[in-house]
Amino acid sequence: MHDRQGPPVAQRNPGLTQAEVTFIAGVFEQWCPFGNALEEIAHNAEHRTLYYAPESIFALARWTSTALGTVVARLDILRAVASGQPYTTVPFVRPGAEALLRLDGWPKVELALQVIEQVRAGGVDPANAAPEYWLHVGNRLAADQRPRPYTRARHAIWKLRRRIAP
Repeated sequence: MHDRQGPPVAQRNPGLTQAEVTFIAGVFEQWCPFGNALEEIAHNAEHRTLYYAPESIFALARWTSTALGTVVARLDILRAVASGQPYTTVPFVRPGAEALLRLDGWPKVELALQVIEQVRAGGVDPANAAPEYWLHVGNRLAADQRPRPYTRARHAIWKLRRRIAP
């Protein structure tokens, strides 16, 4: 993921959204279930920073555990914003991002991870799925209902809409 032409992309373009991920197995785990980072910088074996262009959609999962069990299970599906656009502050994301889905608690996070895998199994990169679909998933899971599947037909319509939208 490193850009080999000159300084890191993050230094050349300060308008990128940064996501910090840390992975200490069994204690504190953050990872990106999907997303197309422009660059990834590894700070050490446990800590990385990912950089996303405006409009990029990515997921950030967090899980924390103690001897008593899981303390935090959270999943955010976010859209990176351009400089000057409004955003939601999200832990470990700078400056912030547009929140498409925000879930707490392992049962809902697990269901959302299954939906992500279903989208991927249908031949669509979840980062390229319609942003409105992730809003739909979050709303359905918040209401304890199953989200509708993301089909190839739905994706084709999204791609057409993107082409004709201003």
